[in-house]
Amino acid sequence: MDTRNNQTLQDFALQIKQWGQELGFQQVGITDTDLSDAEGHLHDWLNNNFHGDMDYMQRHGLKRSRPALLHPGTIRVISVRMDYQTDSKPAMEQALMKPAEAYISRYALGRDYHKLMRNRLQKLAEKIAADVGPFGYRAFVDSAPVLEKALAEKAGLGWIGKHSNVINRKAGSWFFLGEIYTDLPLPVDQPASNHCGGCSACLAICPTQAIVAPYQVDARRCVSYLTIELHGSIPEDLRPLIGNRIYGCDDCQLACPWNRFAKPTAEGDFHPRHRLNSRQLLEVFAWTESEFLSKTEGSAIRRIGYERWLRNIAVALGNAPTSALIIDALTDKLDYPSELVKEHVQWALARQRQG
Repeated sequence: MDTRNNQTLQDFALQIKQWGQELGFQQVGITDTDLSDAEGHLHDWLNNNFHGDMDYMQRHGLKRSRPALLHPGTIRVISVRMDYQTDSKPAMEQALMKPAEAYISRYALGRDYHKLMRNRLQKLAEKIAADVGPFGYRAFVDSAPVLEKALAEKAGLGWIGKHSNVINRKAGSWFFLGEIYTDLPLPVDQPASNHCGGCSACLAICPTQAIVAPYQVDARRCVSYLTIELHGSIPEDLRPLIGNRIYGCDDCQLACPWNRFAKPTAEGDFHPRHRLNSRQLLEVFAWTESEFLSKTEGSAIRRIGYERWLRNIAVALGNAPTSALIIDALTDKLDYPSELVKEHVQWALARQRQG
């Protein structure tokens, strides 16, 4: 490929996008590496301590907002999206209204997206190399200091909504993102424009009011942070607000009107495994560690480990209607060899006994 020929580059960018769609990505966009605006927003967010215990958000200095520092030679980023929605909005809302049922964020019900998407990105890179020869690149799927949402916005995949997720006008926000950093001088796409307008549905629906202002999320209050990222004790004042959400939260996406355009995923690997979309709290609380590991094999859920799994379910049981069965199950866990689990079990028991 003659890199000095603009038309050749334009045609090749279209070819990359076609290959991406053939590999299962719903959209592929290309952007440059200027993230100066996003860098300012990131610094403000960190200065407000909105990242909580997620020290990795500031550990890598400027590498997150300056791609060439992370992978030398990078001048373009190929950004991709892959849809994952499997449940309808009514089904998800009904699950949240069943306090005895375990609610797991819909992105985590099937196979872990990290490995699946990374494999597809590698195949895309191999197709590119087969055409242009060896080139500099590195693929990422939520696995390194990458400002993936800002890159997706610049690449035209969607805009960053008031809830901080990327929204596409034709596909909503139920999708994963991935990137290929490259040294190929590809033509860039137009950034997506913002279409949130005066809507504040996501701010209003957030169970813990973690969206403290439009486009500002205080992770320390976010249910996804509390149930996935936080390693220690969940603050007591936030526990009652978590409801039956034992891994992540989808409320802000459920409230977003743009998700009426979301389409069910054609990716079979993202469909629920082991009935994780319809398990009862008592059922999953009774799993042994080996059962937990078996039923979450190949799932993103495994990252929190068995101890935090029990911690989260104990909170949800404390929020459930009073039940002798729940009290018995919690009582049986009082001697569990983890102070973290014990603390949350005791809290849940106190709630249950209060009626």
